[in-house]
Amino acid sequence: MIMDEFSVQILESEQTLYRISMSMLRNETDCEDAVQTAILTAYQKLDSLRQEQFFKTWLVRILINVCNNYLKRRNKTVSFEDTVNEEETEGQSYVEKTELRLAIEELPVKIRQTIVLYYIEDFSVPEIKRILGIPEGTVKSRLAKGCELLRKALDDR
Repeated sequence: MIMDEFSVQILESEQTLYRISMSMLRNETDCEDAVQTAILTAYQKLDSLRQEQFFKTWLVRILINVCNNYLKRRNKTVSFEDTVNEEETEGQSYVEKTELRLAIEELPVKIRQTIVLYYIEDFSVPEIKRILGIPEGTVKSRLAKGCELLRKALDDR
């Protein structure tokens, strides 16, 4: 893959990367950093991409790994800035977010990832299987569990 193709693919994937990282990290600054880190990692490891038609799947997998690393580090320490950003987000949540989005954000991380990839980013079950590195049956069960949890959450509102 040449640099021009890489740039075009990145630009086409930018919104998807942002939405996926935001669904996982829930923090604008971390989200932007994670996307940039994933793009840089993809560029550095471009020679490890075996089939160009799977570029977006490969890139999303890199992003998810980066986001998981951010989450691991976040669980070890909480900075003052993170608490301020969370307070700002809470104040805006009723104005800027829909009930469905709020319900999705309340899902456990693994189920939320699968729901976002399938319903929001339109990845197929086999693509999600490759992205997350899990069996197809697990993808389907997470989708079913996610739908069930969303249905309950929305019925309760």
